[in-house]
Amino acid sequence: MSHASGFDFAKLQRNWTNSVLPLTPAEIHVWLAYYDEISEERLHLAYRELLSRAEKEQEQRYYFSRDRRRYLITRALVRTVLSRYVSIYPQEWVFAVNAYGRPGIVNPQAKEACLSFNIAHTHSVIVLGVTKGRALGVDVENIRAREMSMDIAGRYFAPQEVAALALTPSHLRQYRFFEYWTFKESYIKARGMGLALPLDKFSFHYPNDHAVKIAIDAELADDPARWQFWQFQPAPEYLAAICAERVASQSPSVIVRQAIPMLGEKESVFRFLRVS
Repeated sequence: MSHASGFDFAKLQRNWTNSVLPLTPAEIHVWLAYYDEISEERLHLAYRELLSRAEKEQEQRYYFSRDRRRYLITRALVRTVLSRYVSIYPQEWVFAVNAYGRPGIVNPQAKEACLSFNIAHTHSVIVLGVTKGRALGVDVENIRAREMSMDIAGRYFAPQEVAALALTPSHLRQYRFFEYWTFKESYIKARGMGLALPLDKFSFHYPNDHAVKIAIDAELADDPARWQFWQFQPAPEYLAAICAERVASQSPSVIVRQAIPMLGEKESVFRFLRVS
């Protein structure tokens, strides 16, 4: 098994357990993988060695090969990245979903380390956020793949957001729509409840070109001051948002890395477009 895909798994496992990446409670690590660029079959075979039986079965349920690749690389990214923080082999991670479908870690070692993660993907890009001791949500969207719709905004956005979007110049409306959408998705994912939270019961406001604030209806029983937000573009056609729980007075630092699972990684610098 260790050589079937051209990889020495024993050596890789030694590296994983000997190269734990420091992650303090004052940091959020964001990992990017551009899965259309990871096309080598030898890598795919190696990734498949890391998956659980259920994950292997789920991969085969996707009809289109591109969707199978996206799923395979997502699971490999999650498993190999988490192994950078806790001395657990990638194939030994165990996951379970909560009542709302959000995946979480079962392994006791990771729970003791207060490790948590969240994943998102869109056309060609996977985003994985990792943190300790705080709730976290991430989202990413391709802002050119589909046209925004005022009908969708009217159905899902808060009235204040719909009104602001209608007043946005037409050439900026597509981008503004996805600004709202990615922030909203990151918040409901950080809450761990997904679409069980009504999207029209909280809204985002932009005091200036680089700031963002959230307002939350009392019905949701949440404090806006509990959350921090960031937004950046992993590539010109993509927009990503991060929502993180405040656990101290100091704002956490966000460190972004680009990775090809099992092959390499590099730290990347992005300008944050909006920060709360």
